[in-house]
Amino acid sequence: MSQAVDEFSRYRVQEILQTGAKMGLSVCRTWAFNDGDYNALQTSPGQFNEQVFKALDYVIAEARQHGIRLLLSLVNNLQPYGGKTQYVNWAWQEGIGLSSSNDSFFFDPSIRSYFKNYIKTILTRKNTITGIEYRNDPVIFGWELINEPRCMSDPSGDTLQEWIEEMASFVKAIDKNHLVTVGLEGFYGPHDPKSLTVNPEDWASKLGSDFIRNSKVSNIDFTSVHIYPDQWFHDQLFEDQLKFVSKWMLSHMEDGDKVLKRPVLFSEYGWSDMNQNFSTAEREKMYKTILNIIYKSAKRKRSGAGVLVWQFLVRGIEEFGDDFTLIPSENSSIYPLFVKQSCRLAKIQGRTLQNRSFKELC
Repeated sequence: MSQAVDEFSRYRVQEILQTGAKMGLSVCRTWAFNDGDYNALQTSPGQFNEQVFKALDYVIAEARQHGIRLLLSLVNNLQPYGGKTQYVNWAWQEGIGLSSSNDSFFFDPSIRSYFKNYIKTILTRKNTITGIEYRNDPVIFGWELINEPRCMSDPSGDTLQEWIEEMASFVKAIDKNHLVTVGLEGFYGPHDPKSLTVNPEDWASKLGSDFIRNSKVSNIDFTSVHIYPDQWFHDQLFEDQLKFVSKWMLSHMEDGDKVLKRPVLFSEYGWSDMNQNFSTAEREKMYKTILNIIYKSAKRKRSGAGVLVWQFLVRGIEEFGDDFTLIPSENSSIYPLFVKQSCRLAKIQGRTLQNRSFKELC
């Protein structure tokens, strides 16, 4: 969205979606928010910048042109692009905030009202290019309530759970056409036995989130999990981190199959190039492991529904990059890895026969 605001940078949106399409990308996850920041979509509670909204319209319309669907995230738990801290600051500035803690985003009724208004505005937006309301647009794959929610002021998880239930219900009341997910990292809560055996370390059960409990909410259609072993362990050997990743993924897919009866989307994974003694060979091995686990699940028609790497970029938007960034055209060994994954998943689903682009790709 940020790249589509200005005419001179808009071509990059087309370029990244075109690059993705050539790799067989079928779903792209991106932000449908920017709160009070540079080129903000929401400049203050309930106030929107129409130029930025038209940029989001453009992203959705362009995704349609390339046969890619969008998983759109509605707010950030973290501070980039405003996040829950911006909402708390707005309430504080207006003299109605209950607490200056950014966790008040989840329990302050005024802030909940701000966010509901935001949700309604997004879902009922009529795209100025296509003329389709977002809630009726099949290009949108689904809505993610929040990126990586944590409410550490209430490790019991009750506060976040209540917020998820309320917001998921609110989304579904306006939009019955689209899937909804939370945006979880996948940590097990303090009362789940897996918090001791599967969570990376003890801290992971004290964040106020709980994979099973949060994902069981009736209006949540699929679960979300992230994979960042090098961020969660700093002293583990690479091979031990590989073993952890396998256990982490298989555990959540087992939950999807047996407990939740819902698909599991690993909506972010990455391996940092800031790691000591980083090598592209190790990153490739890590990614191969992740992609193979998903392929095996898909082949058996189990709950492992897909996996989204963090993050693909193109040249010219380096300021959005981080130590996980991949520029497909410049990663000669990584690029074919994703093409292969796209093709073998498409083959399972029968898309290589039905879809001309997959016939050419695969």
